[in-house]
Amino acid sequence: MAERNTFDGAQAEALWYIGPRCTAIRDETLGKLAPDHIRVETIASGISRGTESLVFAGEVPRAEWQRMRAPMQAGDFPFPVKYGYQSVGRVVSGPSAWFGRSVFVLHPHQTLFDAPVSAATPVPDAVPAKRAVLCGNMQTALTAVWDARPAPGDHISVVGGGVVGLLTAWLCAQIPATSVQLVDVNPARQAIARQLGFAFADPKSARGDNDLVIHASASEAGLETAFALAGDDATVLELSWYGENSIRVALGGAFHSRRLRLAASQVGRIPADHNARWDFARRNAAAMALLDDARLDALLEEPITFHTLPETLPRIFDKNSGVLCQVVDYGVA
Repeated sequence: MAERNTFDGAQAEALWYIGPRCTAIRDETLGKLAPDHIRVETIASGISRGTESLVFAGEVPRAEWQRMRAPMQAGDFPFPVKYGYQSVGRVVSGPSAWFGRSVFVLHPHQTLFDAPVSAATPVPDAVPAKRAVLCGNMQTALTAVWDARPAPGDHISVVGGGVVGLLTAWLCAQIPATSVQLVDVNPARQAIARQLGFAFADPKSARGDNDLVIHASASEAGLETAFALAGDDATVLELSWYGENSIRVALGGAFHSRRLRLAASQVGRIPADHNARWDFARRNAAAMALLDDARLDALLEEPITFHTLPETLPRIFDKNSGVLCQVVDYGVA
């Protein structure tokens, strides 16, 4: 065992959601490092705007309080809660095979933390820490592709150009002969789509008659657009999480006559046709390996410092901010 920083009383700071639209940085004291655990000094973390904005606003539905718990969450919904799941850091203590390695862990925003070895995904040297925070989003996108089952040559539309939508479109575009179009109301997403290698359209000019439509806008209008863009017998895959908001789903009209299929995808489970061979560790490693592509830096916002989070989060979570993946910098070289 490496012995550095295994002692009781190591000091850390963590971001807590303490009330509706209110956060604070609180001091933490770590105990003695448990067996088969690592202590990680955080280099960067990523803010998941979709999920964390619901936590920030206190809009996690009561019925979902248990399912929505982050793997290493502290506190309980609605508040106070320490929440987040996109942290990358360097192992400063633990089993010798892990000492000094960069790892991704589904841990809230915190300067120093302990985690089970089994919860850590090694970060390859070729993937910088700020890009590695996308690993959780890439897991979601990879699971979506498994659920959607796109095929070579398919015409595919992805409605909603947030981080998950962009990553899912990027994965689909890697399949030979696919024609992938991102559909979004924000024209600024066109430049990112071009960088990632697929087309862009606003909802009014988007191509119809698609073999597959993936919806990731978390809006009723976006889901309506997704149905409109689907061809006969096509699948509409729903990735959005709506929290406590209810939306109308247009299952009248031509939904039945066109034999459309509405399916769900959720990162918390391995799809049934994969779970005999895949576990979360294998999926995490695959998602991390997919991040070895510098084009994905287009999804990253300029880093902000950890200690400014209470002041900057309202702007980041504003629905009109246009922020994709907000990287948090912890000042660790």
